[in-house]
Amino acid sequence: MSGSPYGPQGFVVPPMPSAPPPAPPDGLRAAAVAVLNLSGLGLGYALVRRWVPMAACWAATVVLLFVALPADADGAPGAALGVYVVLVLLAAVHGAVVGLRTRLTWPGRAPLALLLGVLLLAVPASGVVWYDDAREEAVQQALLDRLGKADDLVAKGGGHPFATARADYREALGIYRELAVEHSGSRAAGRIPDRMRTYYTTVGAAYGDKDYCEAIEPLTFLRTVPRTMPGKQLGSLTRWPDERLATSLYACGSDGLDGGQGDWVSHFGDLLGTFPQSPSAAKVAPAVDAAVKNTEKDVHGDQPCTAVERLRDLNSRITDLSGSAGSVKDDLVKSADRAGRSGDAGEYACGVDQYKDGDFAAAQKTMESYVSDNKSGRNRERAKKIAIGAEVAQTLPAAGKKLPTTASGGSISVTVKNDSPDDVTVLYTGPVTGSFTLKGCGSCTAYSLADTLRIGFKPCSSGKNYPQRTLSLPVGTTYFVHKPHGGSAATPASDTANVRSGYIYTECAYTTRTFGSS
Repeated sequence: MSGSPYGPQGFVVPPMPSAPPPAPPDGLRAAAVAVLNLSGLGLGYALVRRWVPMAACWAATVVLLFVALPADADGAPGAALGVYVVLVLLAAVHGAVVGLRTRLTWPGRAPLALLLGVLLLAVPASGVVWYDDAREEAVQQALLDRLGKADDLVAKGGGHPFATARADYREALGIYRELAVEHSGSRAAGRIPDRMRTYYTTVGAAYGDKDYCEAIEPLTFLRTVPRTMPGKQLGSLTRWPDERLATSLYACGSDGLDGGQGDWVSHFGDLLGTFPQSPSAAKVAPAVDAAVKNTEKDVHGDQPCTAVERLRDLNSRITDLSGSAGSVKDDLVKSADRAGRSGDAGEYACGVDQYKDGDFAAAQKTMESYVSDNKSGRNRERAKKIAIGAEVAQTLPAAGKKLPTTASGGSISVTVKNDSPDDVTVLYTGPVTGSFTLKGCGSCTAYSLADTLRIGFKPCSSGKNYPQRTLSLPVGTTYFVHKPHGGSAATPASDTANVRSGYIYTECAYTTRTFGSS
């Protein structure tokens, strides 16, 4: 039986409404819904039974969390944050419109709902604070990772020579500077002073190993670090390389000076120019003077020519060094002068050594240089004799068996005549050594090689009035060489005379034409 539309006593019952009637406008209620939606969870929609918009709010929040977490140094993408904020503001506005004429399911009163909304705003606010903290921690960790990378570069460089590791050291220094300057409040920046101490000791490790020459370049590099790093990060490290570099420059320069090799002038010059008041700089002049004195002793050793060459080199290099020596310039000038004088004087010992070794051409050149350079040298006269003997020995090697002396004169007359059209210098050596010049014979000619090989060849035998000179020689073997003057193409003649008592000797100087000459 179907129900009747009429109620008891015949009254008509009105139909039930499909939805609650709109509530009167309430601004406080609208504000409550809007504030609750600002939490990002769509709670205002829940109070007015709008489930689909509430789900949309939850979805937007989940997407944001997925994009933003976990927090990293770069933070959440700006576009995502911007879209999310717009959506939350739209949800608040829309919620206010809906809540204006819609009753709340709970709580019944709008002021209480508004208070609840305000309290729930602490949720997103706390999320923002937490996220900022997490992002800051991520930033700190990223900076610490950068610090670790720089540390690894320094450790890697420590296993290689500075020239190879220079790029790694520069890159590490750039990272340290970036952390110290651009992130000065970070935990990584707080660790920079300790790292810089490690950096300095690693880069300058060659000094600790007493490899002073190798230490110069890295220590010089470390002196440039304060140009880029803040002083408060370095502290006393700013002056750390100075004394070490001064010591290295002196030690390396001293080794080169003592060994006669290496760029010791450059090292000493850098030392005197960069650290003129340092204890190391004060050692330079005495070290140079000692090197000169030690080399002077070597002139009388087994290799006098090497010592002379070394003294000449010292003279030149010390002169160069004195040009930028400052307060020790006078001392270095004295050492340079001493090296020069000793080198000139040492030529005599060098020439004697060359003569004894049979290098007669070198001995002649050295002795002639000694005679020219030492106008008042005590060995000058004998050097002249040795130069003559060396020249004779180049033609007659037997003449070089004994070193010429300054002896002169004798009891046996030897007349030397010139049977040559050219002026001839007569060189002789033996018990006595000397030389003289005879004018050319105007009516004489040079002999051909065939003439000199002919049996019975006898120059100075035509009865001409030959230019001549008589010598007094002691008994013994005397070696003669007749050297033509000027541009003559004639070949010097030579003779060996065994001078004995009771005889009168005649020596004839003549010249021989070379092939092709007339």
